[in-house]
Amino acid sequence: MDIQIQKIDSENKSHVDNFDRKFIVKEKIALDMENGSLTYSVVPVSPYEKEYPADEVEDATAFIDGDEKAIFLAFVDHQPAGQIKMITWWNRFAYIDDLVVNPQFRGLGVGKSLIAEAVRWSKAKRFPGVMLETQDNNVAACRLYQACGFILGGFDRFTFKNLQPNETALFWYLLF
Repeated sequence: MDIQIQKIDSENKSHVDNFDRKFIVKEKIALDMENGSLTYSVVPVSPYEKEYPADEVEDATAFIDGDEKAIFLAFVDHQPAGQIKMITWWNRFAYIDDLVVNPQFRGLGVGKSLIAEAVRWSKAKRFPGVMLETQDNNVAACRLYQACGFILGGFDRFTFKNLQPNETALFWYLLF
């Protein structure tokens, strides 16, 4: 299996946001505090399907030559497999605004490869680190972030209060 990561350009930009974002939720993150640090365990929940819609954002063309933002696409054996969208956050951290991997390529290292490219880009831009937000029902993503060296730095129980099912926002950080 050959994973290739490409920054978007005028020839591959049609792949942006054309990925399957559905997954089955079978477990959830249960937060705790231990010696001043956030910890978590994973608890089972009744299974349900979840889909995060692609954000309605500006034309992907703005990411092609953008100095403060980038989109990288992953291809497995020349098939589109996933993407990571990077922006500059208000606190001058690099921010993973979007990370998605098509279901048939999940668990094969595509997400790790995309994060590795995002980290290279962030270091080259001299950011102090990378941050992102995900939800407590996206356990596979949380495990990926932790495996890539991110630490759980915060949470917000009210960000998604008006959505069903109610989710908790989790903030992950990779400090350089």
